Amino acid sequence: MYTIVIQISILLLALFTVISLTKRLTKSYIVKNSIEPHRRKLILNLFYLFYLITSFFLLLLILGIEFKQFGVFATSILAVLGVGFFAQWSMLSNLTASIILFFYHPMRIGNTIKILDKDYDLTGEVKDITGFYTLLFLPEDNKHITIPNIIILYKGIELITPK
Repeated sequence: MYTIVIQISILLLALFTVISLTKRLTKSYIVKNSIEPHRRKLILNLFYLFYLITSFFLLLLILGIEFKQFGVFATSILAVLGVGFFAQWSMLSNLTASIILFFYHPMRIGNTIKILDKDYDLTGEVKDITGFYTLLFLPEDNKHITIPNIIILYKGIELITPK
């Protein structure tokens, strides 16, 4: 009984340590690269979700779930998630694209961009970047439009610098 309590305590301590370390590293990355705070929150939430899911599975192992039972449980969960993500593949691809845009794309909030594509001939100011879409303001039409992040990742984007 005491060993289970000690193992759970170590798991919680490790979880809080990893979360604290992630916060500090993300904050230093944001300051270094001038990233918007709301994008930091999005990335931190994704990391937290990963940490919590991993901790949940480790907790199941600590509580005595056998590897065979754990394997059946994990494959069942993954099968359900796989079917759900396949049905909503565009949502998953937009979420993945937002992470890639966060770390590797030079586009930032406030930049004026032009989407280089015959289907999407749009030029506008980036007002917000969320987990699934980017909000553009088109000054010539005085409209706000949303574009899925996957479009911004797949299509060529021209950053228009102010003169």
